[in-house]
Amino acid sequence: MVILRALAWVILLVALIALVSDVTRATTGGPFIMTSALTHWKTMAPQSLATVAGFTQRWLHPMLWDPALLRVLLLPTWLLLGALALLLGVLGRKKRRINIFAN
Repeated sequence: MVILRALAWVILLVALIALVSDVTRATTGGPFIMTSALTHWKTMAPQSLATVAGFTQRWLHPMLWDPALLRVLLLPTWLLLGALALLLGVLGRKKRRINIFAN
């Protein structure tokens, strides 16, 4: 569970960096354009994007890639990574022990 919480913090930090990057671009005089996760992925690792797309279309289902995953990847990077960090944080939270006293 500690690993999930640590991973959530790292992903949250990357989401914050993506948000600051988008906001900084807007404050320098340009329009506020939120960069999608697909754009970031194409820029940083286009071969892995092609590999994941090919794997999904070939082994899982072609309809899973095009309408479903591409729509998710078109979300802003900071939003997608923030939601993933929130999910990992909830999954990795400490379980509270409940004491039940019976008379």
